[in-house]
Amino acid sequence: MASLIHRSGPVSRYGTAAGTGALAVLLLVGICGSPAYTGWAVTLTDPESAGAFYARLLAWPAWRLDADGQAGGLFAADVRAVLLVVLAVALLYLLPAAQVARVPGPVSQFFSGWAAYVLAGGLAAVLAALLGPAPSLLGALQDASTGAGYGFLTGWIIGIASLGGRA
Repeated sequence: MASLIHRSGPVSRYGTAAGTGALAVLLLVGICGSPAYTGWAVTLTDPESAGAFYARLLAWPAWRLDADGQAGGLFAADVRAVLLVVLAVALLYLLPAAQVARVPGPVSQFFSGWAAYVLAGGLAAVLAALLGPAPSLLGALQDASTGAGYGFLTGWIIGIASLGGRA
């Protein structure tokens, strides 16, 4: 029976870089996209400061608990946040930067996590615009720039979280 158990090395108590990045995505979208946070960021921050701009930017993948009369129902209201999480997690696992990078280790983990979030933000925005209640190509392109900008300015958080795991 013992011969059936095979270990290829010491077991790490830390998760993979993609796994820790995925956890950070869930927390970032779950907390900063929540109705409580988005309400606070919009109403209680000074629109003329950089800190307030960043607080409102963090609320971009807003999700709701009810559709508030939006056409398409609750799914249409939350499609951007759902797509952002799904695409970011998929890209974190698919981008093989740590395995093929010329600079192995933390540098590639950081940039791989950051790049995954930039791509996920842009793709989620495009797909949400095209799947939403009033799809248009112009709206999808405009939203792609907003989503990629969100990913660029917040993806460093996912990149840092990816440093917490093994390659």
